[in-house]
Amino acid sequence: MRISEVEKLTGISKKNIRFYEEEGLISPGREQGNSYRDYSDNDVDELKRIRLLRRLAVPIDEIRKIKDGRLTLRDCMERHAIYLNSQQRNLEHIKTVCEDIASEGMTLASVNIDVYEEKIRQLEEGGIRFMDHDHNSRRRERRRSAILWASVMSVFFLGFIILIVWAATVDPAPLPLILMVVAIFLAMVLGIQRALKERLDEIERGEEDEAFKY
Repeated sequence: MRISEVEKLTGISKKNIRFYEEEGLISPGREQGNSYRDYSDNDVDELKRIRLLRRLAVPIDEIRKIKDGRLTLRDCMERHAIYLNSQQRNLEHIKTVCEDIASEGMTLASVNIDVYEEKIRQLEEGGIRFMDHDHNSRRRERRRSAILWASVMSVFFLGFIILIVWAATVDPAPLPLILMVVAIFLAMVLGIQRALKERLDEIERGEEDEAFKY
């Protein structure tokens, strides 16, 4: 079956299906006589299993180890539960610091930064992890880059459309030819916008960041 059908059956985007293939988690066959991927029912089942683990925030590397037989599902789940417990513990301590600041009724200008920095430092030495601002910055940078790229390419192709229409007024060409060329460039613009949406969804899900945990 083709990737569009697999996307409907699994609820996984085409881009992520290809991503999992690049990561070696699935290996679809090829149709005879061409290079189109031919996904089997087994590939669909594998993707559904991968989707389940990803929805539980299991990293790609852990899934690969399970598939390679280097890690059992039970060990993976136990390790992941420990990781989630540590995350919950981190959030509880962050919540406590927030509640301490709120209880003192201070304004931002009156907060004793040194006191809370020292408290955070001591907690970090005890194994507590506070928010990774670099992670959030990377995500924002990826979003900006994707939007900038899509905007530049869209403007580029829209400029071509305007140029074609203007040229047709100066030196008339067959209307069907003009409409065909304009339709091609409009399709490119729509394709770019769709690709942008898929990219922003991927960034929002944290697909790339999740792949390299642990």
